[in-house]
Amino acid sequence: MAKKKIENLSFEEALTELDTLVQQLEQGDLSLEDSMSTFERGLKLSQLSQQKLKDAEQKIQILMTQNGQQGLTDFDASES
Repeated sequence: MAKKKIENLSFEEALTELDTLVQQLEQGDLSLEDSMSTFERGLKLSQLSQQKLKDAEQKIQILMTQNGQQGLTDFDASES
């Protein structure tokens, strides 16, 4: 199966592929060249995922501001 271009992946697809790549690297069965290309794709997937999360957070912030609600606050798991 051909790999999709990274920029065409959804957040969920990127995370799923990233998980698969990590498993492949952890198994240690790849050649050095394959390991390097897998690692490079993993880095790009990670960057894409981080950017998509940042974009989503900014969109939520804009929507909340437009609706006159208070801005986002950091989540503190100890308060739950």
